Amino acid sequence: MALRIYDTLTQAKREFVPVTPGQVTMYVCGMTVQNKPHVGHIRSSLSAELMRRYLEHLGFSVRYAYNFTDIDDKIIERASQESVGWESVSERNIAAYRQFADLHNIKQATVYPRATEHIAEMHAMIARLIDRGHAYAAGGDVYFEVRSKADYGKLSNRRVDELREGYRIEPGEIKKDPLDFALWKGAKPGEPAWESPWGPGRPGWHIECSAMAMKHLGETIDIHGGGQDLIFPHHENEIAQSEACTGKPFANFWCENGLVNLSGSKMSKSVGNFFFIEDIAAKVDPEITRFYLLSTHYRSPIEFSLERLEEAGVAYARLRGPLERTQAWTAADGPAPGGALGEAVATAERLFHEAMDDDFNSAAAVGHLFDLARAINRALDEGGTSEATQGARRLLALGGILGLFWKAPATDAAWPAEVLALAEERVAARAARDWKRSDALRDQLAALGVLVEDSGQGQKLKRR
Repeated sequence: MALRIYDTLTQAKREFVPVTPGQVTMYVCGMTVQNKPHVGHIRSSLSAELMRRYLEHLGFSVRYAYNFTDIDDKIIERASQESVGWESVSERNIAAYRQFADLHNIKQATVYPRATEHIAEMHAMIARLIDRGHAYAAGGDVYFEVRSKADYGKLSNRRVDELREGYRIEPGEIKKDPLDFALWKGAKPGEPAWESPWGPGRPGWHIECSAMAMKHLGETIDIHGGGQDLIFPHHENEIAQSEACTGKPFANFWCENGLVNLSGSKMSKSVGNFFFIEDIAAKVDPEITRFYLLSTHYRSPIEFSLERLEEAGVAYARLRGPLERTQAWTAADGPAPGGALGEAVATAERLFHEAMDDDFNSAAAVGHLFDLARAINRALDEGGTSEATQGARRLLALGGILGLFWKAPATDAAWPAEVLALAEERVAARAARDWKRSDALRDQLAALGVLVEDSGQGQKLKRR
């Protein structure tokens, strides 16, 4: 089965054929870094990274760009409130994003372009749009003339005449039409500015992504990602200005991810109903968060709460169970298991790839991992340790395609001395049937991020 990807522009799944055989270019609209990263940023990054991982698994070489908008009105406003330079706000939030992306096992992008590092490319693109009759300078600003592009609205399936309602010209703007959008904004007193052929100013939001994508990936890219909230106007405007500039298709596949909802409401900075990812990571193992976000198809919305994450933690522990029972991370590869388990492995591998070939359906793929995990547990319960270990190695490999199972269980040697001392004391307390002391020591270990599981084989420590 060939890989088929849903394209927002054509509203259909199509067979994926890259612009250049064997190579894939991907661009993802990243953070505007006026604040710390939240779980919506991680979901968007993870959705695109899932595609990247699977494409690489299929043998493609992937060049992946994730951008940062490091200057805009809100960044300037935040810097003013804190009495620091805009660079300080941008730098700390970019660093925070990269820290928490790494923590959630999101592979580093090939390149992380920043808007302020691509001013020259934006100037060249704006000048070309003016020369081609698609843009005009007015009062220190430069605007894209929406009606100059006959197919404007094709991504979001909107008609230009229907868009006029609700749009207006703001004070100080000299537009031909309220729908026209800024490519270059003339400088206001006290704001950061760059020199340009149209006077000092800074770029409009939409031109940044087109210029950065073309600089690093070429005039036509394979896959363009970002949240569904960006389809209009951001991605719509990217298509219009890019294709007006080059006369070529800008992206062959538009793959926007679904949004993260809290109590049924879209996450929104304006109303404050969102979690910073640092708050989540302090309470929930990032491996569980990654698993939970992958358990829903990337184009679907996902409900997010601590309760849902707790449920995901229980499910993920079940999925990891046969890996831990067989110590799959350190076991040697051997012949594929035979019999019923061999059939279960072959079926899981086939169905897993069919799911991923169907528009990166990680939700269905994860379901097939659970089927295989159950088959491995049955083999273990029946005494087939060697066969089960090889089945677990296959489960580990399949999960690795999704970026799961990257943390092997900690060995005693990996635990800090403080943890080992408390654990030993708890063993002694249980042996003395001092249950009150045992429970108190369990709480102390929990405060250190260590979960204790008691079984017939004794006490087992696990990271939270």
